[in-house]
Amino acid sequence: MKLVLATHNKDKISELQGVLKNEQVSILTCDDFPELPEVFEDGETLEENALKKAREIHQYTQLPVLADDTGLEVRALGGAPGVKSSRYAGDHASYADNVTKLLKEMSQIPKEQREARFRTVMVYLDDRHQITTEGEVQGYILEEIRGRGGFGYDPVFYYPPLRKTFSELSLPEKNSVSHRGQALLKMIKTLREKHILTEV
Repeated sequence: MKLVLATHNKDKISELQGVLKNEQVSILTCDDFPELPEVFEDGETLEENALKKAREIHQYTQLPVLADDTGLEVRALGGAPGVKSSRYAGDHASYADNVTKLLKEMSQIPKEQREARFRTVMVYLDDRHQITTEGEVQGYILEEIRGRGGFGYDPVFYYPPLRKTFSELSLPEKNSVSHRGQALLKMIKTLREKHILTEV
């Protein structure tokens, strides 16, 4: 079975491939389709963006697609950056730009009020199925960067059960507890139940 991961993001691809490595799938990404039109993520929710990516890429490739959208939701910021997480500091913002803006916005917020969660909505789409799963993880936003791994907001997202930021976790550790890992494991379970995936 061929499966298209609806992203060009190499960090996200590495995470997804890490969980899918034992499945009987041949993984493709948007990089395998140079003429693929850009998908504009203009939805108002994570769900809308994930479904839009899945539909447009499936329509172009005619292959099964796995798409997701992920947001960091900070309670003290009213749920921001949320659906705009990847472009919080602008349309072409780097990971560092977004983290810098987040820390600046939270500079006056005390430690006990820095609760946040990562949330992922994942969509599988083929000619016969449309399946949605979700994953979320609770944590806190630190006042400074810690760790060198991960990507995005991982260096400032502290996960209390492991007493580390997501940047301080190995990829297997992160995949076992993260929002995206949860959503993907739920998706794999559902795909197996529907006999779309077969266990190795």
